[in-house]
Amino acid sequence: MTAATARDWLRCYRPRPAARLRLVCFPYATGSATFYRSWAGALPEHVELVAVQYPGRLDRISEPCVPDMETMVDTVAGVLPPVLDRPVALFGHSMGAAIAFEVAHRLRARYGVDPVRLYVSGRPAPEYHENGVKHRGPDDVLWAELSRLGGTSAEVLDHADLRAALMPALRGDYRLIETYRPVPAQPLPCPITALLGDADPEVTPVQAGAWAGHTTAGLTLKVFPGNHFYLVDHRAAVLAEVVRGLES
Repeated sequence: MTAATARDWLRCYRPRPAARLRLVCFPYATGSATFYRSWAGALPEHVELVAVQYPGRLDRISEPCVPDMETMVDTVAGVLPPVLDRPVALFGHSMGAAIAFEVAHRLRARYGVDPVRLYVSGRPAPEYHENGVKHRGPDDVLWAELSRLGGTSAEVLDHADLRAALMPALRGDYRLIETYRPVPAQPLPCPITALLGDADPEVTPVQAGAWAGHTTAGLTLKVFPGNHFYLVDHRAAVLAEVVRGLES
C-alpha cells in the first residue's frame, strides 16, 4: 500500500470549523463513507462528522482492499491526527464496530488519546467473535450474505454489473473480519454504547451486553426493532441516542 493520507481516507461532508467535537464513523463490510452522509446535517452544529472511506469502493474502487485488521487499524490510526485537535467519538457498524474498537485502543497506545465515547453497532463483544471461511468460498455464497443480513435492495442483488463491482470489496472485507483475532486488552476508559436490532442474526442482546467488560466507564445498551440494518429504518432514533451519549 502507498503512504496513506487523511485526504485519501477521511470524508467530511459538512465541515463545521467551530464544532466542539468530532464523530468518526466506520462503515460495515462493502459499505462506504457515503452511508453516513445524511447523518452529517442531522447532528447538532457543535458536532462535525468524519467518515472513513476504505479502499476498494466508490472513488477508491481501483485500490486493493485492506488485507487484515492489523493493517486497517494501523493505517486508520495513522491518518487520524488531523482530526484529533478536538475531542472525538467513534461510531462503527458491524465490521466497522470492530475496527472502531481496535482504533480506540491504537489511539491510546500511539497518541495517548481516548475517544469520549465508543459506539458499537450490530457487533458482538470481542469474546464472541468467530472466525470464518466464507471469504474463501464461491461468489454465490458470499453474495447470499447480503440478502441474509438485509440492507441491500433486490434491485442491487439482481444486478449483474453491480454484483461484479461489489464482489472484490465483499470478499476483501469478509477476509479482514473473518481472519480477525481480537487480542485481550485493558478495558477502555471511555463509555461504550452498544446498539443492535432485535432481529439481528449477527448479535444477541447478551453478546452486545458483554461490551460492558471492555470499558471502565459504563455501558449503555440500546435495542431497536429490526434486523442487522435496523439503523436505516430508525436513523432518527439512532442519531438521538448518539447525541444523548455525546451530551452525557
